Amino acid sequence: MKVVVLGAGIIGVSTAWFLARDGHEVVVLDRASGPARETSFANGGQISVSHSEPWAQPSTPWKVFKWLLKEDAPLLYRPRPASAPRAFALRFLRECLPERAHRNMLQMLALGRFSRETFALVRRETGIVFDHLERGIVTLFQARQDLDRAMRAAETMREFGVDKREVTRAELVRIEPALAAYSGKVAGATYCDSDQSGDIHQFTSGLAAAAAALGVEFRFSTRINALLVEGGDIAGVSVTRPDGVFATVRGDAYVLALGSYSAPLAATVGLRLPVYPAKGYSVTLAIREPEAAPTVALTEESYKVFMSRLGDRLRVAGTAELAGYSSTLNPVRCGLLVERARALFPDACDWEQDVQYWTGLRPATPGNVPLIGRSRYPRLYLNTGHGTLGWTEGPGSGRALADIIGGRRPLLDFPFIGS
Repeated sequence: MKVVVLGAGIIGVSTAWFLARDGHEVVVLDRASGPARETSFANGGQISVSHSEPWAQPSTPWKVFKWLLKEDAPLLYRPRPASAPRAFALRFLRECLPERAHRNMLQMLALGRFSRETFALVRRETGIVFDHLERGIVTLFQARQDLDRAMRAAETMREFGVDKREVTRAELVRIEPALAAYSGKVAGATYCDSDQSGDIHQFTSGLAAAAAALGVEFRFSTRINALLVEGGDIAGVSVTRPDGVFATVRGDAYVLALGSYSAPLAATVGLRLPVYPAKGYSVTLAIREPEAAPTVALTEESYKVFMSRLGDRLRVAGTAELAGYSSTLNPVRCGLLVERARALFPDACDWEQDVQYWTGLRPATPGNVPLIGRSRYPRLYLNTGHGTLGWTEGPGSGRALADIIGGRRPLLDFPFIGS
């Protein structure tokens, strides 16, 4: 069949590649000039199944309250009607209940592990080069109670083949020698050796090229205006072509993979998706002293800051800002990222020169579980809402949705929509 995929980020391109592999005719539409130019452009670089814990936890509401007036808080919440819909906030609070948070973590773990297996499959078949490292992820904790909570979650993770364990300071320095000077300043650390890192933009661009070689047609610089309904089902997509001409693109099936922009497009046909933009920041720095820079990806849990070695670059990312669809850079939040990286690895980079700042809108759901499957319109499928784990869950989500479209049951226990 002919499948029209809306969105050329990691989710859309992964879906397109697996659909093409199944023999479908695939057209991908995106307003950008190439693949992975928005939220999939410069994230934290971590492929982190061990981070499959939702933001919505029993302890989160109190933390958010304490952070309300802090411009550099890990989660910046602006409670204005235009930027933080009351319905989303209420659903988020509901997902903080212990039983819901636990259920959501199980679902995220199942998808993350499936996606980890899918990454291996894609790498074998394509040979994509993307500054990939398989050295695991270290997580640093400033407070013992946060480490204890993480270890309770780790007990569940081990059941899913995700071995996240506490390490001593001596082990920490053996795993990442560049942390020798900082290791004494933390309350503790964990390590998961099955986690990975890499450049999402390089990977997605390479996968788009591989998909094109299978016959996928990419139409970039194409604005997606609305979904069109005829006879109770989706009958086409209204677009503005690069030459400014309005047109309709038609297919036998449609995949909505537009990240945070999935919700407003779905609203054009009366679908209310619980997907909201959570702005994330990153900074990319040239590494000046390779021995002083990390080779293991790491997370500072208290600050929600993530760091990854990408070849001769250091990528530092993190924080979440719930303030609508603005892509304006907040200098305070940008400065926090540089400050944290410099505190850990003071000699690694030139902190004043060749600093590249970026922001992207992560598509968040209240419980951090993405929406994957068939919508109430039989021809419209959803693959969106992956929040901070789009890089971790992307290939697996694309493979799972291609299975669904092809009439197969995906090989994982997950609450697929319409199943």
